[in-house]
Amino acid sequence: MRVVRGHDAVLGTACASCQLFCVLVVNTTKLAAERAGTWNLRRRAQHVATHSQALVIGLLAVYVIGVAIFVPQILSWQTFRDVVIAMLPLVVAVIGQTFVLIVAGIDLSATAVMGMGSVSAASIMTGTGGYLAGNALAVPAGIFAFLGVGFLVGVFNGICAARLRMPSFIVTLATMMFVAGLAVWYTTFHSRSVSISNLPEPFRRIGYGTVLGVPIAFLLAVAIALVAHGVLSRTLLGRWLYAVGRNEKAARTSGVPVERVVIAAFVISAICAALAAIIYTSRVETGTPVLAQNLFLDIIGAAVIGGVSLFGGRGTVMAALMGVLFLTVLDKGLQLLGLSLFMVLAVKGSVILLAAVLDVARQKWSGPR
Repeated sequence: MRVVRGHDAVLGTACASCQLFCVLVVNTTKLAAERAGTWNLRRRAQHVATHSQALVIGLLAVYVIGVAIFVPQILSWQTFRDVVIAMLPLVVAVIGQTFVLIVAGIDLSATAVMGMGSVSAASIMTGTGGYLAGNALAVPAGIFAFLGVGFLVGVFNGICAARLRMPSFIVTLATMMFVAGLAVWYTTFHSRSVSISNLPEPFRRIGYGTVLGVPIAFLLAVAIALVAHGVLSRTLLGRWLYAVGRNEKAARTSGVPVERVVIAAFVISAICAALAAIIYTSRVETGTPVLAQNLFLDIIGAAVIGGVSLFGGRGTVMAALMGVLFLTVLDKGLQLLGLSLFMVLAVKGSVILLAAVLDVARQKWSGPR
């Protein structure tokens, strides 16, 4: 009897072990399948992100060929030069916007920063009653005023968004309205017209001067793009920016200083807007509070068209450049076709909306983070 009972106990133990083993195998298989599915989903998302720039280039080539059938002028060297010169301020502003979009924010105050920086710097540099008229320090002080306006607005936006947890859309919209109104009010105290002219020649040279035949504004934009690319791809701040944009809670748990990273993103965006204002103001040769108001939608739209996600965590300087190039060529082509301003804005708005819809679809396709 003892032998039989012992034998039954051994069999029972063996059966229990087999059952436990089967459960472990099933659970491990399910977990492996889930991980494989998630991995495949991630790979598909990365595939889409990698080829988004190629898609933009392909669509741009098709568009140019189509327009060239009716307006061969679009293929001329003069048109190419006009496109490059026209896109320089936009490139710099969009690069700054990319930093904010990467942390899942948005900055609507860029054009207001450009306008306020333009008139504040012009009031210092102008030869007609300027604070430093005729002084050798006029241009350096004016550039400092540009950057100072950008820094202050960026810090304010960043603190409100990061520390006070306010939606960046509302914060930057309110900032845009306040700063834009302040720029108009400021101009009335420094000029009898709607702008401040008679800027010094050394400053105007930024917009029209060349170094070895290469425009100074182009060199400045390239330098900004290279620095921004280095920050995003080679520095700890760049990794933190992407981490916050992908998953803020996980980033905070991992020790990332989320608030400081978000503030830094808004400061960089505003500083880039100020740098764009330097290029733009030197080209138009006058300080005006309505500087670059026509770029309001283009700054965000170009980034989204290039592949920078509105949901954060994805975006590169190259994506920003591709978006700006596409939008600028689109605008130039529509103008060469003789379309009215209403039609140009309608087409550009439709393209930006389509890019936003595709970004939403891509976000859903990539799955939860």
